Parts: sequence; C-alpha cells; structure tokens
Amino acid sequence: QVQLVESGGGLVQAGGSLRLSCAASGLSFKIDTMGWFRQAPGKEREFVAGITRSAIEVYYADSVKGRFTISRDNAKNTVYLQMNSLKPEDTAVYYCAADRLGAHISTLITEYEYWGQGTQVTVSS
Repeated sequence: QVQLVESGGGLVQAGGSLRLSCAASGLSFKIDTMGWFRQAPGKEREFVAGITRSAIEVYYADSVKGRFTISRDNAKNTVYLQMNSLKPEDTAVYYCAADRLGAHISTLITEYEYWGQGTQVTVSS
C-alpha cells in the first residue's frame, strides 16, 4: 500500500520559514520523481516544485523560485520543501506527490499517481 504523509505545516508570519516533509512508504522511492503542489481556497491545485529520482534535476514554479528549496533523502524515503521568505499568498494546503513513470519533472497534476493528504500552511501578514 502506497502512502505519502506530509508534515511540517503551520501558522507563520510573513517573512518566516517552514520546512515541509513528505514520508513515503510502499513504493520504490528511489525511482520516483517527486513533486510538491499547493491549493489555496477557491483556486486550482498548482505545481510548486519537483525533484527527480537522483536529485540531479529540480524545477520550481516562478512564484517560489529563490525562496523555496526542494530536496530528498532516499535513505529515509523522504522529500522536503524548505520555504523561506513566506508571503501571505503562499497560504494553501500543500501536497506531495509521486510520479512513478516520469524521467523528468512534470508540472501536470495528471502525471502524478500518488498523493499525500496535505498539510496546511498559513502565512499571516
């Protein structure tokens, strides 16, 4: 059974930082491209960041480039999202996802087969 479990969300003031974690089980984590997405109230889910299986390739949405960093620890089956200089517009539920077939990072929701339950990030102004 495949499970992705996010943690690390919370309430933070603008300019602050949070680190999200996504622990994976039930899949060959080392061979999966992983992504982070987010969904704000009343908006569609959007791509935030992705990282390939070897971590050689990373990709960010323009809105978070320079502020967020994605990384992974294959020994711990965990992917991270370090979020710095947070803004109120970063407020959303953040989801991690696994793309088992992707050799490169996709920004499309439909390319990711497995999803976590999400963790809430709230940035106050």
